[in-house]
Parts: sequence; C-alpha cells; structure tokens
Amino acid sequence: MTAPAVHLASVGTCLPGDPVDNATLAKLVGIDEQWAEMFIGNTARHFAVDLATGQVRDTLADIAAAAADRALAQAGLDAADIDCVVMGTATPDQLMPATVNLVADRLAIDNVPTYQLQSGCAGAFQALDVARSLLLAERCATVLVIGGDVCAKHLETDYDPASRSSAELVNYALFGDGAGAAVLTADPLGESLAVRQILNRLVGLGREPGQVIDWFGLGDRHSDRTAVFEDYKAIESAVPLLARQMFWELLDDVGWRAEQVDYLLPPQLSARMSERISAAMPAPDAVRVNVVGSVGNNGNALPFLQLAELLQRWRGPGRVAAVAVESSKWIKSGLALERI
Repeated sequence: MTAPAVHLASVGTCLPGDPVDNATLAKLVGIDEQWAEMFIGNTARHFAVDLATGQVRDTLADIAAAAADRALAQAGLDAADIDCVVMGTATPDQLMPATVNLVADRLAIDNVPTYQLQSGCAGAFQALDVARSLLLAERCATVLVIGGDVCAKHLETDYDPASRSSAELVNYALFGDGAGAAVLTADPLGESLAVRQILNRLVGLGREPGQVIDWFGLGDRHSDRTAVFEDYKAIESAVPLLARQMFWELLDDVGWRAEQVDYLLPPQLSARMSERISAAMPAPDAVRVNVVGSVGNNGNALPFLQLAELLQRWRGPGRVAAVAVESSKWIKSGLALERI
C-alpha cells in the first residue's frame, strides 16, 4: 500500500556571512589547519558572529526569516497562504519569546498556530513530522517549516589556544551557523514531490548524552560547568549503527527495497565522519548528498541544505531516503521522499 503523502513545495536556505576556511580559522582561534583537515574534514563554515571582533552580525531570527522568505518565494506563496509555522532549533535567540514567533512576525504571518521544538540535529525532522501530521489530519493546508542554529555564540574567541584541549577546539572546526525552511502542502503545487514518511525515535534510555549545550542564567553564570560538551568518540561509535537502523526502519515502513533508493541523505556530523557513514550505509547505488564539508555542522539547518542540494541535482522520478541522528540524548530520524 502506498504510504499517505503530503507534498514538499519548496526549500529555502540562508548562510550568514562569508565562508570561513581553515586557514582563516587557524589565524583567528589557533586551530591547527592540518589537524582540522585530517580529523574533521570540513573546509569551510559560516558564522553569524565575527570571530575576529566578537560582534554579532546576525541572529537566528535574521537568518531563519531570510530562509523562510526564500522558501515562500520559491513556492509562489505569501504570508496569507500559511496556515501554521513549525520551527526546530537547539539555539533559540532567547528562551522567550520563542524564535519562531519572531520569524513569523518578520514575515507578517499572524493569527495562525506556531510551534517551536527544542532539539538538536533531529529537530528539523521533528518539525517536518509535526507539519506532516497536521496536514494529514486536515488541520492545515499549507505549513511553513523552519530549522536553524547559531552555534557561534557559544564559542569563545578571547582565550589562549594553548590552554584548550582538542576536545574543546574541535567545536571551532566542526560547527557553523545557518537556517533553512520548507513549505509543505496537503495538495501538490505543480509537480508532485511526495513526503511518504517521517520517523523520529528516542533511543537514549540509560545512555549518557553525547552532546550537551548548557544554559546559564544570572544566578549560575559563574558556574564552572562546561558550556558545550561533545563526546566525539561516543558519537563516532554510535551514529553509524543508529543511521543504518533508521534506514531499514524507514524502508520497511514505506515498503521500499534498498536498491530502489536513488538518493541518500546521510547524517551530517563532519565531512570525514559523514563520508565514513555514507560509505557504510546500504543502497550502494544511491547518490550520496553530503554538504557539511563546505557549510559546517549547522544543526537543524543541515537537512534543509541537503534538500536544497538534492533538488538542484534531482531530475525525473525517483526515491530519497534521508537519515539524521541526534547525539544529545540519542534520537534517530528518517525521511522518505518520492517524485512521481
């Protein structure tokens, strides 16, 4: 039986500022250029903060609104056509008001439901899942879905590089900032790009978090807790297995065989790790869509950047399996697309 579908009408993205290559990063924060290339593999990333001065150039709301505006324009829609807005992010501009509402205000969207999901790399899939559920339940006809993160505000620039361990320096080479958006509709706008299924599974029972981004208020701002923690070895060990599990769960749910998958969007952690995960994934003939190496790990923006790259390449009918894994408390997610 064909899985019930909603439709992907458009995708828009936004990357702040100019790309920061490894040579520039080495000068600004003391990262070893060869180490960044060998260990991480990312060649560039974008930051909403000027690392040289510490000046904030863009907020998450800024770049999310730009991405959403591009998605609306690509779909040929305006604010009055949107019935709901859903956003996934791990790094909102403030705890209140929710960034999704700031973005909606900038787009002149009003008097509609809005939802913001606090999540890491799986947040974009969770936001898409909420949108799909609302569309299938006929509570909405057109939903704007947004994902993005500004990680640079958690990175210190005024420090002695010699005082930092590799575990701390990895964040500078690994992460970047960005935003993406998509318009999902109950009925196709033009050609049919069907969203067949979206799965999200929490699989962290009894497991220590692989990533922590802490929050400090006035009362505990002098705490000695680490603001950002990344257990890279645990992530490197767990993510390939979780990615393969989700791939097979997704295909089983929609009734596809691995050889029927034309494009594979693998988890995007770093260029090196994504290459290894991609190579070990099933569907050997599927075209891999990897973008993290040139944009950095910008969290909830990455799935939209993958989709934008996919849509530039994809011609004719075909099937797509996308997988994301969040290491914070271990979530595996999957997305199945089909062009009729």
